Amino acid sequence: MTSLIGFVYNQAMVRNRYLSEGVLGDLQEKMVFIGGARQVGKTTFAVKIIGEKIGKFAYYNWDNRSDRQAIMRSDWPGDAGLIILDEIHKLRSWKRLIKGEYDKLKERYRFLVTGSARLDIYRRGGDSLQGRYHYYRLHPFSLAELLGDPPRLEVMKEIPVGDRPHPEEFEALFKFGGFPEPLFRADERLLRRWHNEKIERMVREEITEIEQVRDLGRLKLLSDMLPARVGSLLSVNALREELEVSHRAVSSWLGILETFYYQFGIHPYVGKALRSIKKQPKLYLWDWSEVDDPPARFENLVAAHLLKACYYLHDREGHKTALHFLRNVDKKEVDFLVTVDQKPWFAVETKFSERSVSPSLLYYQERLKIPFVYQVIREPGAHRFTSGVSVISADRFLAGLV
Repeated sequence: MTSLIGFVYNQAMVRNRYLSEGVLGDLQEKMVFIGGARQVGKTTFAVKIIGEKIGKFAYYNWDNRSDRQAIMRSDWPGDAGLIILDEIHKLRSWKRLIKGEYDKLKERYRFLVTGSARLDIYRRGGDSLQGRYHYYRLHPFSLAELLGDPPRLEVMKEIPVGDRPHPEEFEALFKFGGFPEPLFRADERLLRRWHNEKIERMVREEITEIEQVRDLGRLKLLSDMLPARVGSLLSVNALREELEVSHRAVSSWLGILETFYYQFGIHPYVGKALRSIKKQPKLYLWDWSEVDDPPARFENLVAAHLLKACYYLHDREGHKTALHFLRNVDKKEVDFLVTVDQKPWFAVETKFSERSVSPSLLYYQERLKIPFVYQVIREPGAHRFTSGVSVISADRFLAGLV
């Protein structure tokens, strides 16, 4: 497995990634911001792929002292066509600085800004950048990207599922996650150490540079508690009781962890044709390899792939796609529903070992008139139709996404 994955790594990481075409095109018109989790490959993408495709570029990292000084002096090299600014959101007045540089120098330079916090929502003072940039979210590797397949999704069309199984690549993703270092090294000891170091540095270094958190110990404890809650309705009250802190504190910490791309929640779909629950989201992690329980990890892996597809169609193509789940007051539940302009596109139920079609999937298919429904199973290579439901293995279904 390792040699095969290493080959795919060299091709995908050094030459291209799924956002390359969109970012290169948008840089001709505006600035581009790229957000994403720590160690997801933002710097490699910006420098090794985008920078080298453009040709001459200059890279500045706010964490480097000499780079900080150059940024504050606006000391840009005259022969560079692209300026890459990494982690500059740690400067309180970063938006004002970038706005001024862009407005003055946009005819001379293109600007690419990257960061491990959500650059689109931070409001650290300064003038608005409205209309001056496009924002992308860089995700971990998915099955389609690992295979080197370009995105083929078309909204409101059937998923272009793979015509052959890919069990080896799927197993690598399932075991090691989609973050480049542990995935392509494929070493369990490295994975454990990487988890520990990633969380420690995120809490102790990155979060403290931007957020004012009084109790870092409990924030870290909260991050330790979340993997066991993957796929479940998120109860802030239950977390508050376990941590012995206020509801407000837990809500704030969850928001911070979401901002730094550690966890994400998906909300129930609310429609006129069903009596939906309207409050609690379900919890998932950007790095599913932290989840110990195999069925929960499988569900999280599928959730992360679906989120990546939704964000790609939104960030690159401008479609108002969203990821939800289905659950009504009678507790009939389907894991995922993808919508376009709030209209159902396709539903997905995950089954780790069960192949019989979920009754809830059939119920919502009829109730909401969902165009396409899939039951995604762990068994490799499977694909059959039952009662209008496509029962398909994850290694074929996920290959049709992004």
